[in-house]
Amino acid sequence: MLVAFSSGDAVRYLLAFFLLVVGLALAWALVALARTFAGLASFIKGAEQEVMPVINKAGGSIDRVNTQLDKLDQATDSALDAVTAVDSAVRTVSTAVKTPVRKVAGVSSGIAHGFATLRRKRNWHGAVESAKEATARREADFDEELRAAGE
Repeated sequence: MLVAFSSGDAVRYLLAFFLLVVGLALAWALVALARTFAGLASFIKGAEQEVMPVINKAGGSIDRVNTQLDKLDQATDSALDAVTAVDSAVRTVSTAVKTPVRKVAGVSSGIAHGFATLRRKRNWHGAVESAKEATARREADFDEELRAAGE
C-alpha cells in the first residue's frame, strides 16, 4: 500500500511541529518565570523577617523619644512660668524703687534750684516756684532717661 502524501499534509505536519516547539518554549518560559517568582517570594519573606523587627524597634524608640519630649515640654513650661514670675517680681521691685528715687532726684534738684533762686532774687515765693518747676522738670527727665535706658 502506498501512502499518498500531499503538500497540504506536509504543511500540516510542519504546523504541528511548529506548534509543538512553541508550546515547549512557552512551557520552559513559564517554568523559568515560576522559579523567578518563587525566588522573589522568598526574598520578600526574608526582607519582611529582617525589616519588621527593625520597624518595631524604631516604633519603640519613637515612643520613648515622644515620652522624653513630653517631659521636656513640661520642663520648658515650668521654666517659662519661672521666668514670668521673675519678670513680674523685677517689675514690682523696679516700680517700688523707681518712684522713691524719682521723687528724691526731683526734690534734690528742686531744693538746689530753690536755694539758688532765693540767693539770687531774695524772693521766697519765686524760690518756691523755681523749686517746683525744677522738681517737675527733673522727674520728667528721670522718666525719659529710664525709657531711653529700657530701649
